[in-house]
Amino acid sequence: AAHAAAAPSYPRYTQEEVGRHRSPEERVWVTHGTDVFDVTDFVELHPGGPDKILLAAGGALEPFWALYAVHGEPHVLELLQQYKVGELSPDEAPAAPDAQDPFAGDPPRHPGLRVNSQKPFNAEPPAELLAERFLTPNELFFTRNHLPVPAVEPSSYRLRVDGPGGRTLSLSLAELRSRFPKYEVTATLQCAGNRRAEMSRVRPVKGLPWDIGAISTARWGGARLRDVLLHAGFPEELRGEWHVCFEGLDADPGGAPYGASIPYGRALSPAADVLLAYEMNGAELPRDHGFPVRVVVPGVVGARSVKWLRRVAVSPAESPSHWQQNDYKGFSPCVDWDTVDYRTAPAIQELPVQSAVTQPRPGAAVPPGELTVKGYAWSGGGREVVRVDVSLDGGRTWKVARLAGEKAPPGRAWAWALWELTVPVEAGTELEIVCKAVDSSYNVQPDSVAPIWNLRGVLSTAWHRVRVSVQG
Repeated sequence: AAHAAAAPSYPRYTQEEVGRHRSPEERVWVTHGTDVFDVTDFVELHPGGPDKILLAAGGALEPFWALYAVHGEPHVLELLQQYKVGELSPDEAPAAPDAQDPFAGDPPRHPGLRVNSQKPFNAEPPAELLAERFLTPNELFFTRNHLPVPAVEPSSYRLRVDGPGGRTLSLSLAELRSRFPKYEVTATLQCAGNRRAEMSRVRPVKGLPWDIGAISTARWGGARLRDVLLHAGFPEELRGEWHVCFEGLDADPGGAPYGASIPYGRALSPAADVLLAYEMNGAELPRDHGFPVRVVVPGVVGARSVKWLRRVAVSPAESPSHWQQNDYKGFSPCVDWDTVDYRTAPAIQELPVQSAVTQPRPGAAVPPGELTVKGYAWSGGGREVVRVDVSLDGGRTWKVARLAGEKAPPGRAWAWALWELTVPVEAGTELEIVCKAVDSSYNVQPDSVAPIWNLRGVLSTAWHRVRVSVQG
């Protein structure tokens, strides 16, 4: 009887060896399961564009494939098989966690994230994926951690609310879910330092070098902060200046927790939609995003949406936390580290109008013909983005982009708008793509970085500029 042909034997490679193949020059290798593939010759043929497939270069395909259902089709795996060049070594043991490392218990992260700091973990989605969807997938939502991620046992979790007259309300996760109506709010969160990298190109600043991705959008589910505070015995209004202060379970080595506060009026306003959220895009909160409960303050800088919430208190003063008192404040370009006095500036709350180009990427060579430019736009305080202007010549001439998003009640536009514009481009030309957004109060972005430069690199909202060349 004829024997079936033996399966070909493939060379074995380590993860480290695969990781050296990240560009067409070094060949582009990826893994799927235990197989290794050289997809260099497929990069330009990829239906989603070369940029997207290159995000997985040197690593596993699975986390990226999971973002697009088409990859589950049988023909996709068949197509991949023709590029197989090897198999992963079976004897690679995962590294043992370091018991001395306070960050050893941090959760696994999506390999597509652009990491700005490993410990504490701070990362943003790649621009190529940022404006692909109105809601940012949880695993790609930008992560801003100040301290190690706390490990919280949901069954023993308690949220403490310091009520009036010395009374304390203690809520389990189950009680927070069952005692209060669940509300859902679609809201964009943005870090104060989004686009800081552009400020540091004018003059050095202190802070993580965020590109344009320290912003993401989710559908949050949870109890209204207002309902919890009323249940704890607080009135609809308090005379004078009052603040609602939040403390997280994340703490520094001295035991000081991350903390922040918002004005009492915002916390109690039915129109402000402030949540104690336990769901994100229909799933329980991921650990990096505050499991089991976080504050979500729509329209306000992300720093006030405290994660891993352990305590809520009402105070005549703002939170005493370092991050409320001595960080997340804006200053004049003339202020330096010798003259800065944090007491002279208010804490950032509502953020100014913002936009950025997510496609094409800076330095790209685009084909002549039609070019589609994409990006996002958002404004704080519930102000709707009413227009995005786009220029291809550095701001001399303009066109109006098409906006897409969710319709919201006036003053409650908590989520970004995604925009795009398709324009003809001529072979052999150089383009300077610029975008600027206008909100419902007719606030508009400043045209350049230098006049808004500040030593912490926050509130970086100048026109976003992307230079590309047209092939030909």
